[in-house]
Amino acid sequence: MASDLIHDVFSGERNLTTKERTISVVLGLGLAAAAAQPRPNKFLSLAALVAGSLLAIRGATGHCAAKSLMNDSGHSPARI
Repeated sequence: MASDLIHDVFSGERNLTTKERTISVVLGLGLAAAAAQPRPNKFLSLAALVAGSLLAIRGATGHCAAKSLMNDSGHSPARI
């Protein structure tokens, strides 16, 4: 079961641009580093660490499951 989850997270077609990947990694690592600072609210620090880690993994793998689901359902993200 755990190996299936790991495979799902780290597999899939790359659907992020280089710019999106770079921003995700930088913001994710920054958020995770900020979470390492001592804070009175431990839950908030844990939430920031998890969110930062997920962003960094998203950027490192180049695959975003949410973006993939939006594209599969026929909705394409708005282009500016």
